[in-house]
Amino acid sequence: MTNISGILLSDVTALKLFNTTNVVGKTVKWSLKDAVADFSNVYTITGIFKAPPTNATNQFDVLFPFDLYANKMAGGMGDITFWGSNMVSTYLLLKPKTNIAAFNNKIKNYTKAKVGTLYAGKGLEQYEGELFMQKYSDRYLYNNFENGIQSGGRIDYVKLFSAIAIFILIIACINFMNLSTAKASRRMKEVGIKKVVGASRSSLIFQYISESTMTALLSLMLSLLIVILLLPAFKEITGKQIVLQFNTNFILSAIAITITTGLIAGSYPAFYLSGFKPVSILKGKLKTSAGESWIRKGLVVFQFSVSVILIVAVLIVYQQMKLIQTTNLGYNKDNVIRFTNDGNLPQNLSSFITELKNIPGVVNASDLTGDLMGHYSHEGGGIGWQGKDPNLHIEYYGNAADVGFFETMNLQMAEGRTFSKEFADSSSVIFNQSAIAAMGLRNPVGKTVSLWGEKKQIIGVVKDYHYQSLYTKIGPAFFTFSNNNPTTVVKIKAGTQQQTIAAIKALYKRYNDGLDFAYSFLDDDYNKLYASEERVAALSKYFAGIAIIISCLGLFGLAAFTAQKRQKEIGIRKVIGASVSNVVAMLSKDFLVLVCMALLIATPVAWWITNKWLQSFAYRIHISPLIFVITAAVVVLITLLTISFQSIKAAIANPVKSLRTE
Repeated sequence: MTNISGILLSDVTALKLFNTTNVVGKTVKWSLKDAVADFSNVYTITGIFKAPPTNATNQFDVLFPFDLYANKMAGGMGDITFWGSNMVSTYLLLKPKTNIAAFNNKIKNYTKAKVGTLYAGKGLEQYEGELFMQKYSDRYLYNNFENGIQSGGRIDYVKLFSAIAIFILIIACINFMNLSTAKASRRMKEVGIKKVVGASRSSLIFQYISESTMTALLSLMLSLLIVILLLPAFKEITGKQIVLQFNTNFILSAIAITITTGLIAGSYPAFYLSGFKPVSILKGKLKTSAGESWIRKGLVVFQFSVSVILIVAVLIVYQQMKLIQTTNLGYNKDNVIRFTNDGNLPQNLSSFITELKNIPGVVNASDLTGDLMGHYSHEGGGIGWQGKDPNLHIEYYGNAADVGFFETMNLQMAEGRTFSKEFADSSSVIFNQSAIAAMGLRNPVGKTVSLWGEKKQIIGVVKDYHYQSLYTKIGPAFFTFSNNNPTTVVKIKAGTQQQTIAAIKALYKRYNDGLDFAYSFLDDDYNKLYASEERVAALSKYFAGIAIIISCLGLFGLAAFTAQKRQKEIGIRKVIGASVSNVVAMLSKDFLVLVCMALLIATPVAWWITNKWLQSFAYRIHISPLIFVITAAVVVLITLLTISFQSIKAAIANPVKSLRTE
């Protein structure tokens, strides 16, 4: 697009505005003005594009020519034609089979060379980083970088939940193995007779594996029904629009996973059952080996170890989320709304904010560029001052703010003053404490700095505040003054939100008749920074619950089998005077030992996994031993409740009936 007065609309937007997509050649009036540039104009629609899907990383309705943006931003700190500018993203369409590593190496120092050539002697080349390229399809999942190297991101959660799903499936397989081998005595005569009449071991193995595979296939059909029923709830939990598509890939993958599960679950029982000797079976002399018993116990330990790890993870994620909600951010985000200054507001912002402050229920109001959650109006290292070490490089993040912003957000000053109508603050700057410490300035108020070529006087030092998520430590930051910013923030008196917002909406409509009043609460926007973590917390609870339930079902079955196997022993003990509590303790002891072994194995593993997750946060909880104590208590209690029914049932049974059983 070479015509800077032409724009592209999405098909969805065209339908909203004109009730048709046949709009090429029509015009739209666009109103957008901020402190840097005025984009208000009448634009001609030169084309229509298909709107991005709802799950796309980038969402947009209108496309403007890049040359228009460059022209409007030319001059001043917003100049995107400067080779060191990082205000825009660059997208490349590479030729097929391009070697990405070689290409990255080729462009590595490209902007450094440009800056060094065009701005030699100005010291700007030291601020320029190295270029590298990332596949567009990887941007969402592989979104974390350290020193230009990809270091995880959302893909870590995909891997995490995939691993949890696999472990839960393994737990289910373990239950099948345990219960099949534990109840093998019921099939001994069947195996013996089949072998006597000529059945080979391979045919028996095939029979038992077929049985487990058929069970898995029946489970697949049942699980698909459950997935269809629970999908709406899962969408709500994850906040994703997930569609269950029964295409070829899905069907083949589901069948492959199911058959693999059937083979894994049925393999050990099949080889175990088919290995019985017919003579020993028919004579009733078959005995369980110590090795078989240890395998069964080892499987129980494994599945409870997984459950313990999941319980610990749930508790630690919950505590970290609680820390996020209660951390002092250095400002007050409660009862603050924000909205974009669209339409006629940029031309009348001062009077609009004055009227805002007069609305009953409005505590204060102001405007800013960027926000306090990772978006800035200034970014980089081009700040100098008298006596600065030429080798010192500091990266700053800055926002432009109006009079009253510090008071609206309850940002606290360490020294000096905030922006005021009583002073001409267009050449003023306020640094945070971390910036002053990094710069090594003493008594900074009143000193002059060069901010990207502009002289600014330091009028105050604000106490450190979190201008990003808790993943990042507080670093050097500053505020410059601007009285025409794109975002308005309003502090509302607690308990008056409904009527106050209604009055603000009415005022907004008076300035912008025909435009919708779209606002958001700052605390809601803050919570969205941790949407992924909140989903992890919610999903972890469900996964942990499923793992515990499956483990307990297996334990319940084993307890029933153990009680049945030892019923004569229990009868004899009761005849010679054993109490119900003695019998329950005897039956529970072995299982509690296995659970305690699981706790000993799982505790260090759980600590390592959760500690690694916490390392991604600059501000995080310390893992308390109390978490592991609580987990141990919960697991032991669940174990006792699971096996108590079978233990008590066996303990109160009539010993006469037990001793008569053949």
